[in-house]
Amino acid sequence: MKALFIGRFQPFHLGHLHIIQHIASTYEHIFIGVGSSQYSYTYDNPFSFEERKLMITEILHEQGIQNFAIIAIPDVHDPPNWVAHVKKICPPFDIVITNNDFTASLFKEKGYATENTPLFDRKNLAGKEIRNRIRNNQEWESLVPIIISRLIKKKLDGIHRIQAYSKKNKVS
Repeated sequence: MKALFIGRFQPFHLGHLHIIQHIASTYEHIFIGVGSSQYSYTYDNPFSFEERKLMITEILHEQGIQNFAIIAIPDVHDPPNWVAHVKKICPPFDIVITNNDFTASLFKEKGYATENTPLFDRKNLAGKEIRNRIRNNQEWESLVPIIISRLIKKKLDGIHRIQAYSKKNKVS
């Protein structure tokens, strides 16, 4: 079976890794849908699709996970037509893995099977929490794989970017 897992990955964190490890051991192939793929350099979406793709690819290759493909899924801001939009973009999949009730309900309405995954320290392992910690110069590196921390700090200049967009581009 082929599974679709959708997230924004802003940034990729240990919760994402645990979920993908679970999916990789259960399903023959994972389509990792990068949601809001058209957004970058903003308060809520500091990293571009290509940067998020790099993060995911680097950590999954490091972990020996090979049965995945990464798909850009831009927002259409039209919930009734969102599943059709995703189906046009993604290769065929059998199940949607999500802990987002709204996403699950949209796919269930269209006849797709959905599955929740265990949550891993959801309070701390959330992109919003990690970005807030970076903004406030608090400890955040323990919440992401080491390779992701290095990418954010050195290659992507993510600390500076997240802090620079802290006030200037805040989305209400």
